[in-house]
Amino acid sequence: MASKDSNREKPPPLSIEIKATQDQFFVWREFVWGGIAGAFGEGMMHPVDTLKTRLQSQIIMNASQRQKSIPQMLRTVWVGDGLKGFYRGIAPGVTGSLATGATYFGVIESTKKWIEETHPNLGGHWVHFIAGAIGDTLGSFVYVPCEVIKQRMQIQGTSSSWSSFISRDSVPVKPRGDMYGYYTGMFQAGSSILKEQGPKGLYAGYWSTLARDVPFAGLMVMFYEALKDLTDQGKKKFPQFGVNSSIEGLVLGGLAGGLSAYLTTPLDVVKTRLQVQGTTIKYKGWLDAVGQIWRKEGPEGFFRGSVPRVMWYIPASALTFMAVEFLRESFREKSKNNNIVVSNLSIESKGSSVHEVREN
Repeated sequence: MASKDSNREKPPPLSIEIKATQDQFFVWREFVWGGIAGAFGEGMMHPVDTLKTRLQSQIIMNASQRQKSIPQMLRTVWVGDGLKGFYRGIAPGVTGSLATGATYFGVIESTKKWIEETHPNLGGHWVHFIAGAIGDTLGSFVYVPCEVIKQRMQIQGTSSSWSSFISRDSVPVKPRGDMYGYYTGMFQAGSSILKEQGPKGLYAGYWSTLARDVPFAGLMVMFYEALKDLTDQGKKKFPQFGVNSSIEGLVLGGLAGGLSAYLTTPLDVVKTRLQVQGTTIKYKGWLDAVGQIWRKEGPEGFFRGSVPRVMWYIPASALTFMAVEFLRESFREKSKNNNIVVSNLSIESKGSSVHEVREN
C-alpha cells in the first residue's frame, strides 16, 4: 500500500525566466571604459595641449610683444623649462578627462536609446549629436575647474621660468592681485584660486567652455557614427577589407576628433583667454572677448592655436575611441568564452535542485 507521502502531489517547480543577451548594455561599464580611455588620451597628448594653451594665451601674458609661431613657442618652452615644462598641469588634465570620458561615454548610449524610443522621428545623426552634447555637459561640472587649474599651470611652466618672466616683464603679482602667484600643484592651485576668487574663479569661462564643448562633443559623436555607418556599408560590399573594431575606432575617432576640433577652434580661443586671465580683467565676458579678438586680431585671432589643437585631438580622440572599442570587444569576447547567457533558470521549491539551461 502506497504511503500518504508517496501519494502527495509534488508542488510545481518555481520557474524564473532570466532574459539576457551577450551585448546587453551595462551603463557602469561604459562609465569605467570612458574614464580610462579619456585619461589615457589626455596623458599621451598633454605636451601638445600645453603648446596650444601657450599659443592661445600669449597675448594676455605678452600683449606688447610679437606673437610667437609654433616653432618659436616650442623653443621657448624647451629652453625655459625643458621636457617637464610640457607636462605642467597634467594631474588636473587627467582628472578632468577621467570625469569627461566617464560621463561622455556613460551617458551617450543610454541617451541615444532614450531619444530613439521617445522621439523616433528624430534622425540618427541628430540623436548622436544630442547624446554627445548631454554627456559632455554633465562632465563639465568637474572638467571646468580642472581645466582652469591645468591651463594656469601650463602657462606658468616651472617655478624658475615663471619668476624670470615676472621680473623680466614687470608683471605685477600678489598682493596687488593683478596676476596669480605660482602654483606648486593641483590641490594648492585649486585652494588658492578658491581662496582668492571663490567658486567663480574655479568656474571661470564656464559658459564659454560649454559653448565650445557642447557643439564639439555633439559633432564628434555625429561624425564618428556617420563614419561608422559608411564603414559598415563598405564592409558589406568589400568584406575582405574588414578590420577589427580597435583599428576602426583608432582611424574613425581620429578623423572625427580632428574635424570637430578645427571647427570649434574659435570657441576654444575665447574660452582659454577667459580662463587664464585670472583677476587681470582684459575681457569682461564672452561677447566682449569675441569683439576684442575680432577688432584687434581679425579672423586669424580666432584660429590661433588651431594646428596644435587639431594635432592634439586627432591622436587623443583616436586613442580614446580605440581604447573604448577595444574594451567593448574584449568584454564581448569574454562573454562568449564564458558562455554567460542564461535563457532559463528553474528552481524546484522542495527538491533543492537547480536546472540551468545555457545557450551555446
